[in-house]
Amino acid sequence: MKQINYHKTVWLLILVSTVIRALAAGLIELGNDEVYYLLYALYPDWSHFDHPLMVGRVIQLFSLNLRFNSELFLRMGPIILGAVDIWLVFKIGKEIKNQRTGLLASLLYVSSGYASVIAGVFILPDTPQMFFWLISLLLMAKTLPGNPAEKNRGKNMLLLGFTIGLAILSKYTSVYLWVGAGLYILFYNRAWLKSPKLYFAVLITAVTILPIIIWNFQNNFISFTFHGERVDMIGHSLRWDYFLTEVAGEAAYNNPVNFILIWAAVFMLIFKKRIAEKKQIALLMLTGLPLIVTFLVFSLFRSTLPHWTAPGYTGLIFVAALWLDDRFVKKPVPFVIKIALAVTTLAVVLGFTEINCGIISPNNNKTCETLGEDDITLDMYGYDQIGRAFGEIVKTDMEKGEMPRNSVLFGNRWFPLANFHYYAASPLKMKVYGIGSLERIHKYAWTNRINGGFKKGMSGYYITTSHIYRAPDPFFKPYFAIIEPADTIPVIRCGDTVECAFVYRLKNMTRLPEDVLDF
Repeated sequence: MKQINYHKTVWLLILVSTVIRALAAGLIELGNDEVYYLLYALYPDWSHFDHPLMVGRVIQLFSLNLRFNSELFLRMGPIILGAVDIWLVFKIGKEIKNQRTGLLASLLYVSSGYASVIAGVFILPDTPQMFFWLISLLLMAKTLPGNPAEKNRGKNMLLLGFTIGLAILSKYTSVYLWVGAGLYILFYNRAWLKSPKLYFAVLITAVTILPIIIWNFQNNFISFTFHGERVDMIGHSLRWDYFLTEVAGEAAYNNPVNFILIWAAVFMLIFKKRIAEKKQIALLMLTGLPLIVTFLVFSLFRSTLPHWTAPGYTGLIFVAALWLDDRFVKKPVPFVIKIALAVTTLAVVLGFTEINCGIISPNNNKTCETLGEDDITLDMYGYDQIGRAFGEIVKTDMEKGEMPRNSVLFGNRWFPLANFHYYAASPLKMKVYGIGSLERIHKYAWTNRINGGFKKGMSGYYITTSHIYRAPDPFFKPYFAIIEPADTIPVIRCGDTVECAFVYRLKNMTRLPEDVLDF
């Protein structure tokens, strides 16, 4: 096999990946979830309705507390942490077997759409979760297989307790790191059960996640209730369509080539009796498979999201790398990995082109009211145009005395209210209020109070778009004396009008909306 410098190759991989991801981050508008999680940075708290606090802290850290708030700087966290993640993957592979395994794992990781795009470009809870998940996997690989009394094992175990805690502060599913560690200790290294360091590590995790407990205690454990209802299977019938959608989504998110490689490697290595890295493989499988199996079971009854299982697949990437390292001894980089990289590269190019040009989803023979109704790429396009045009509408209204100077922006769903919050209201320093149930407005239930709450006589604007049109009258009519159209904003993409945004004036609040936080 041709000799290569593994460290230099990995550094080159990190450089190329980082440049591509940074370009994508700066040239694509923020998505629905991203602008929503920006609220976590704008309104910091111990925890939040949907997720713990870490994603908001990452945004604050890498944007210098929102001093720089362009798309690129708001996504600087995933760009930088994503680069570190690739190095961590290399280190884990090297720890498990050798540098070649580390390189193969790094290439598989970069070829994963979840790792490179969802956690590596977009600012989501998955970004810090993946970072702390990989640190925890590295500590597990260094710590769990050995004698607890050996040098640095105890210190590493305590540090593991802290990093798992930080992962849980990123996303609740990180508790599966302790599930995997616990199963490994029970099946392969019970000597840890006699070590006080194990129990101190669990205690460190518990202390680290206290912000989640404190916030939920203050808020009637609403976050746990919300997520519990999403996966409650009682009273739900068997749904094979949900299950097949979940499996297809897992394959798409993790790269279909990777998906096949991972499961082939898992089954091959399970039944292979003699293998030097048996304990390491067991560790990786026990930290990955329980999470995947759990949500596959849930998907038999409830609709699930495929990225929930992605951290589990990240652990199994190393199993695939081990298998490839054994299977293709004479080839520095197996051809199948090159195919995986090509698939992801093609998907990124096509995705970027579709978002910015819409060549696959043309809006033929549609009126302004229905333009873009089937085009999901508009979730990440056009809001900047709408925001700039909205600013001109507000300026004209103020000059004519049509609306008061303290007008606000109203919405009845967190999406797309968060998009209009960032692109339309924030440049005008306009307050934003959500009206509706907690399940619909989420974090806005808390920010409503921070902004002073609702008051009779207040007026504001409402924006909706043709691709997700929601008329204002059915919902807002009970609260306002006057609801009237202000203007229509065309969204132009590659010279074509692909969507229309409709701006309404909501004048003189006559009835105060219910405070949904009165538990």
